[in-house]
This record gives sequence, structure tokens and C-alpha cells, in this order.
Amino acid sequence: VQLQASGGGLVQPGGSLRLSCAASGDIFKINNPAWYRQAPGKQRELLANMTTGGETNYADSVQGRFTISRDTAKNTAYLQMNSLKADDTAVYYCSMLVTTTRATNYYWGRGTQVTVSS
Repeated sequence: VQLQASGGGLVQPGGSLRLSCAASGDIFKINNPAWYRQAPGKQRELLANMTTGGETNYADSVQGRFTISRDTAKNTAYLQMNSLKADDTAVYYCSMLVTTTRATNYYWGRGTQVTVSS
């Protein structure tokens, strides 16, 4: 199983990006997607997560600006990021609970860089 995060890039303040996290491999289902970020010199921060039942939770720093979602048919999770600020500059990571025919485990994707700058 591999998770591939994508969609990062350079965006101006106030702009938007949508990050994707696609799981590939022998997958039966995905669940509990979460997004984190880590800025230089800072600890990794949990931004958003979704429970098995679909309830979403957000860090105060992104509440109202970021939206987590998932497409179970595509084994993909998303993070829609709006009203981006310079402070949102970081490497963004995703994680998911992935069930295969053999086991259920949490997996992490490689980070994708988001830079907010004019």
C-alpha cells in the first residue's frame, strides 16, 4: 500500500489549493483520513481528520478555511484549502487507515510542499 499526496505548489495569499491523497495497492477500503503539516523548525501539526462515521474535526488555525473530504470509490482523501495565508506555508502530509485483504493499518503519504507567498 502506498499513499501519494499531491496538489501542493506556490500560491498567492488569499488563494486556494486542493490537496489529494490517493491510496494504491491491494485495498479493500480506506477510512479515517487525516491531514497534517510541518513548517520549518516546528512540530508536525494535525490540521483535519475525518472519523469512520464521517464527522470532521479541524485545528483552530484552519477552521472555516480548510475542508477535508474523501472519495472511497477512488481511495482518495482531499484537503480543500481556501483563504491561504503565509503562515500556511509548510509540507503537508496525509494519513489513512487502509484495510487490505490481509490487515488494517495506518499509512502515511510523502509530503507535498505548499508555499504561500506573493
